[in-house]
Amino acid sequence: MPYPKLPEPEPGEVLLICACYEEGRAQWDGVLRALGGRRDGQVVALGDGGVRLRLAEHPEWDYVHGGNFPALVEEGGAAPPVAVVVDIRAVYGGDAVLLVDLRDIPGRGARVPTDGLGPVLADLLVGSLRFDGLVRGMDRFGIYQGDGGTPAVLTPTTVVRASFPPLPATETTLLVRTDFTDDRGWRALVDALGKPDEGSGGPTGEEFYEDVELSALVVDDRRFEHLQPGQIPAVVPPDEHTTMVALADAVTLADPAHPLFVVDLYDTPGQAARIPLAEAASMAVNLEIANMDFADFV
Repeated sequence: MPYPKLPEPEPGEVLLICACYEEGRAQWDGVLRALGGRRDGQVVALGDGGVRLRLAEHPEWDYVHGGNFPALVEEGGAAPPVAVVVDIRAVYGGDAVLLVDLRDIPGRGARVPTDGLGPVLADLLVGSLRFDGLVRGMDRFGIYQGDGGTPAVLTPTTVVRASFPPLPATETTLLVRTDFTDDRGWRALVDALGKPDEGSGGPTGEEFYEDVELSALVVDDRRFEHLQPGQIPAVVPPDEHTTMVALADAVTLADPAHPLFVVDLYDTPGQAARIPLAEAASMAVNLEIANMDFADFV
């Protein structure tokens, strides 16, 4: 179904969007208290940096994922550089809000500690910090740590192609081919899909499942050549949201272990992890039942 469009913020404002509701009521009061600042109607002014947050809520945005918000920006208007999303992790995890890129690579995300949001937004608005810097400064949980952040897996920030069609809608895993220079490696990967994961149990070594076979919708379409992890969240259909998207890039096809480039769609959209094909089925199952988080595999 089509979701309501986002309101257009005034110049200098950043949207603070609620994506967590109970019985139609926005559940962001705790986050607003943690932010502090001075509230005047639907606007919250943060600290001394001149950052103004415009509150935006609609019950139909309940559990809309960060990567889907760029599509809700009104066409023809000037896209703000970033939006702040108060999602279920921000409300009940209490550690960080989600910043969503709306301009450079729309849909990718980075988390920022709630009590440190003001200075980060101020730097983004004046251009002394770019969203690429947020991504490079994240820890393994997707939270921006400034110069102290070191991502466990370096997520590419260079855009090779800027426009991609939507991925197919499915509730299963999507396996998307993004490299078309190695047909032999691709055939070997597809042949290996039918081999079960023999009790790898994920990164903890605990055998939650044995003989798990990866169930995936294979996308072999040159229109997705060079698709990067950060671009994935915005091209996943919002109505039937897949549990996991795995990219088969040049590294995947060249390595006999077929390490897939798996992309987070929920906690920190666009964050990536390298997972051997033999562990991908266990990862998909554990993510689907919320037994483990994406960060457990990073």
